[in-house]
Amino acid sequence: MAGTLYLVATPIGNLGDFSPRAAEVLSSVDLIAAEDTRRTLQLMNHFGITKPLTSYHEHNKRTKGEYIVSLLKEGKDIAQVSDAGTPAISDPGEDLVKLCIENDITVTSVPGPVAGINALILSGMNTRRFSFEGFLSVNKRHRHEHLASVKDDTRTLIFYEAPHKLKATLADMRECFGGSRRIALVRELTKLHEEIVRTDLDGACAKYENDTPRGEYVLVIEGAAERTEDTEDTWWSALSIKEQVNKYIAEGMTSKEAIKRTAEDRNVPKREIYNEYHHK
Repeated sequence: MAGTLYLVATPIGNLGDFSPRAAEVLSSVDLIAAEDTRRTLQLMNHFGITKPLTSYHEHNKRTKGEYIVSLLKEGKDIAQVSDAGTPAISDPGEDLVKLCIENDITVTSVPGPVAGINALILSGMNTRRFSFEGFLSVNKRHRHEHLASVKDDTRTLIFYEAPHKLKATLADMRECFGGSRRIALVRELTKLHEEIVRTDLDGACAKYENDTPRGEYVLVIEGAAERTEDTEDTWWSALSIKEQVNKYIAEGMTSKEAIKRTAEDRNVPKREIYNEYHHK
């Protein structure tokens, strides 16, 4: 009889969030598959858990996944954990779950912390409808395509980002969504120095011109405004881009301000408005 794969959530900061059931499961399985065995070993030592560990991460998930499934078929019970939070979310555990399902192996979960959900409920944004977008690609073209695909989404958007990429990501988001789109930057969740910055994309970019990003971030961004046919907000729909920019300039804006406002009205990147306006 095949064993069971347990997806066990681990703390995202505060060790007090590790549930008694999670400790019980890790103590009872035959093997623990961990993203970073050194980090998981620290958790196990804290709770007095002694079990064999094996690495399972993005770079070995294909071969190690087959190895884990072979053990499960032999009747071994195995737990899979990520570095922090719930496995299989922006995590190679997703592939392991699919592999187990394909092999008729039972998969169950031991619920616990999820950074994206905790950030969402702290953000002050709409929590009724939201879209988890995970990490953006390091490839610039793919990153821009991803952002463009959700710029008109009215649901609250949740992204994960590493500190060394935060500035570039915020700049890309401002270009795509407009500087006035609200954002909550959440870092160090459940830790001593937990920080939640609620601002807009202009404010977020300005903050990190001087501040050095530290820690892993969850970015919670308000959804696009609902579009309606009969609204004063679309008074510009009959105008060309040049006509709209010139109207704002005639009202006293600088050309830079007029281009920015036009881009926000039309929910397109400023560069697109700039190029169209200056095209001869």
